[in-house]
Amino acid sequence: MSEARTITEQGVARDLTAFQRNILTILAEEPMYGLAIKRELESYYGDEVNHGRLYPNLDELVELGFVEKSELDKRTNQYELTDDGEAAVFDQFEWALSKVVTDENRAEDLRTLVDDQL
Repeated sequence: MSEARTITEQGVARDLTAFQRNILTILAEEPMYGLAIKRELESYYGDEVNHGRLYPNLDELVELGFVEKSELDKRTNQYELTDDGEAAVFDQFEWALSKVVTDENRAEDLRTLVDDQL
């Protein structure tokens, strides 16, 4: 992949909404069908996520090449993060870390947080 294309894709990924980035983050764990994504989002937001909000955003992420959509059965689609989608998740994570980890004390706090999650 050329550097120019990578920079362009990075720019597109950085223009995603927080809701779209949250979908990518959820899919970083494993491929899921739409209702499972909806449940994860509702757990995070503490509120109902409307189908009319979820599926257009999933479709846009598919069109942008961050998510791949496949058919599980006649009624259910599965969504999976692409390599570009994974790169978008890591780009956002790296940027956020650069703002949070500003000294060794904060780096140690982050190490503790990560260790607690594992």
